[in-house]
Amino acid sequence: MDSSSLLKEYPLNPVVWDEMCVQNEVRAPYHKVYEFLKQISTEDLTRKEEMARRLFMNQGITFTVYSSGEGIEKIFPFDVIPRIITAAEWDFIERGIKQRLKALNLFLKDIYHNQFILKDGVVPIEMIYSCPHFLREMHQLNVPHDIYVHIAGIDIIRDADGEFYVLEDNLRTPSGVSYMLENREITKRIFPDLLPQNNVRTVMQYPQLLYKNNPNGLLGVAGLMSAYRKGNVAIVNAPGNGVADDKAVYIHVPAMIKYYLNEEPILKNVPTYQLNNPDEQAYVFENMARMVIKKTNESGGYGMLIGSAATEKEMEDFKVAITANPREFIAQPIISLSSAPCYLNGKLQPRRIDLRPFALCGPDGIEIVPGGLTRVALREGSLVVNSSQGGGSKDTWILSK
Repeated sequence: MDSSSLLKEYPLNPVVWDEMCVQNEVRAPYHKVYEFLKQISTEDLTRKEEMARRLFMNQGITFTVYSSGEGIEKIFPFDVIPRIITAAEWDFIERGIKQRLKALNLFLKDIYHNQFILKDGVVPIEMIYSCPHFLREMHQLNVPHDIYVHIAGIDIIRDADGEFYVLEDNLRTPSGVSYMLENREITKRIFPDLLPQNNVRTVMQYPQLLYKNNPNGLLGVAGLMSAYRKGNVAIVNAPGNGVADDKAVYIHVPAMIKYYLNEEPILKNVPTYQLNNPDEQAYVFENMARMVIKKTNESGGYGMLIGSAATEKEMEDFKVAITANPREFIAQPIISLSSAPCYLNGKLQPRRIDLRPFALCGPDGIEIVPGGLTRVALREGSLVVNSSQGGGSKDTWILSK
């Protein structure tokens, strides 16, 4: 690519943190990738992109869109330019996720046993009992090793201030692990020399970690709950753990960390408004154009409204729905999301991204795979990274120390 125009044609947004560039200078972690991009022709990079697309197609790496009521399979869009995270940044993220999952597992044990956190008023009791994923059948049921969350995908974003925040906790069925693994395999095929040059940590130990942490897990067995109650099997993840990834309960995770661990949260939450609180609801209604409204138990980008992109009618429809069932919604200020370079239409373009690291919790502790799924909002100006809403993904490189 023409080195003289590579950055000149890369349109930086001054109010967005860009992972590769700052004030038209390349950040240190991206130097080697940048030098590689200067040396490769646009034609060669386009061929690499097409090779990646064919590999995804031939291996059947797809996802299903259900928005039309029919399951439509699509190839998972993959951007060939990796997202790079330094060793120091990863250490911070890793410590924050481990702290968060320790607290969430303690919370789940507590609410299905003594309910101290409810009795002490740290989390409102009605918030838990109104959650559709709270299972009374789990009351006083002891799960193996007190682990309710075995596999988690924690969604992390970086705001304009450069800080990392937790956007969501995915604790029931965190998707995307296979895409993380395949992204790395395809990167090794199309850029065989770049990974070793950058001292990138491997993600391929995930299957071994999964087996090590859960060697006796079973799924889809007749009489499973009966065997589970007797302690003969472990279910991954534990039934009833969805109460901890309810978006209305997410608000209370920082308080859980302080309550159970007596620590300050390492990773902050995104500021969040509870819409069953009249004052907070009134504030959100007055500032809806600057808010993201989410249904508390939807996923995949469904049941969501981005105020800045919504019509007046859409906002009014949401207000009616919120007024009727305020417990089912939360609101968050629109977060800018950091951008990263993507190869689109023959040139580098910044697109918004998030990160979903995957954690495995076992009797020997919590292990975080050094990587994760970087999701990309491929549409220009979009903040929605979900594949079902037009998003794609990147390989995520964690640099060694």
